[in-house]
Amino acid sequence: MNGAESLVQTLTDQGVDICFANPGTSEMHFLKALENPRMRSVLCLFEGVCTGAADGYYRMKQSPASTLLHLGPGLANGLANIHNAKRASSGMVNIVGEHSAAHLKYDPPLTSDIEGLARPLSHWVRRVESPRAVAWDVAAAVSKASEKPGQIATLILPGDTSWQDAGESIAPPRMVMEAKLPDAASVEHIARVLRSGEPALIVLAGSATRGRALELAGKLKAATGCRIATQFFSARIERGAGRVTLERIPYAVGLAVEYLRAFKHIITVETTEPIAFFSYPDKPSLLKAPGTSVHALVESGEDSAAALEMLVEALGAGNTHAALQPRSDAPPPTGALTPATIAQALAAALPENAILVDESLTTGRETMGLTVGAAPHDLINNMGGSIGYGTPVATGAALACPERRVFCMVGDGSAMYTIQSLWTQARESLNITTIIFANNSYAILKAEYANMGAGAPGARALAMIDIDRPRIDWLAMAKSMGVPAVAVESAEAFHRAMADSVNEAGPCLIEVRL
Repeated sequence: MNGAESLVQTLTDQGVDICFANPGTSEMHFLKALENPRMRSVLCLFEGVCTGAADGYYRMKQSPASTLLHLGPGLANGLANIHNAKRASSGMVNIVGEHSAAHLKYDPPLTSDIEGLARPLSHWVRRVESPRAVAWDVAAAVSKASEKPGQIATLILPGDTSWQDAGESIAPPRMVMEAKLPDAASVEHIARVLRSGEPALIVLAGSATRGRALELAGKLKAATGCRIATQFFSARIERGAGRVTLERIPYAVGLAVEYLRAFKHIITVETTEPIAFFSYPDKPSLLKAPGTSVHALVESGEDSAAALEMLVEALGAGNTHAALQPRSDAPPPTGALTPATIAQALAAALPENAILVDESLTTGRETMGLTVGAAPHDLINNMGGSIGYGTPVATGAALACPERRVFCMVGDGSAMYTIQSLWTQARESLNITTIIFANNSYAILKAEYANMGAGAPGARALAMIDIDRPRIDWLAMAKSMGVPAVAVESAEAFHRAMADSVNEAGPCLIEVRL
């Protein structure tokens, strides 16, 4: 077998059985090797869709996907969503094609420093030196990506190592990576803090926002009177009726400072103390009140469920019952489309076990509070802040969980970064409802303009924020990529369109005209 065939066989042997690909000339042998029936190949029309889809796949599957990117420029096109994946602790294996060693010496046009491009956003980078090294290098990449928390591994595959004979493909056995156990002394320290009765907030992130860890956090709240919350953005939260409800630290600095003022202690689980998303004139970066103490219960890479179990036992709260969120029985809203009615319509339409990917920015700021009583679902946020994550992440989530409906909420400005995702969704017949909030502007930047103390934007500044000349035709855009679409202008029409989409197979798009 050649190097490319060895690569694909090793990926699948190591448990990586999906590849989000945007291939070029240097990767033709890899492309042929992807005909291996054990590997699912998903064509994406832009590298940022490849890397974002790998992020979404990991968030729902908790195992890494692979990507195929064409040389340095292809990797560069995917870096924004690699950044988002890194901030979300999503593991992925990026395979980046490269010229053959014999060709590189002539400095062909696509030559670049691939290692230099990859290192800032990768935890591990390696260039394959020979076809016989492929299997071991691939196994090492998958092992790195599978660590807890997930890691970004980038493997550079020169063309000659792809097409030359690799001999028999021999790689180490697949490694099962486990999170580290927490420090018992830290657990006892936090127990003393909670026994003190002083106001305390536990801030959960990573694996602690779902499953057994979330249930245990609810027990702690019930037993001690502490409050439990997330940062404004979280990689994935299990929420809705029948689950423990987490508060959300506000995004706006003033509101966050006011919210955190009530606490003497902040206890962190797989996260840091709350900080502002940006630096603003005359506003703090650290959001806690003066005199508030910060205590780390679970560091990155440690087992949140084990730590919270130990803390529950230390406090004698094992038999305590966590309060669970009741189901909202509010009827679907009617009337004008506002952030509140949009959230209410969403809450009424979400089916059981839906996946909600949120990149709605200004329009979706009220979504979390008003959907808390919806049917149980998973919520995914943008951890890295790089725009254009929503539709690719929804694509990967739908491939990870084909039996579940994915709703992707995205602003019109953000959607234009990676709208090519719709084509892949149609090609793969993915059950995704894409919701475009069309206010024809970068509305969030208008708010940030004032927050930065720049005053009111003038005509030239507004021209750089509004996107209404020409107005984007979202229905035509969706139709051109094979996705049925509808436009709505009222809350009841929005709810009806979402509810209808649940009963249809494949993707659809709803333009919410604001």
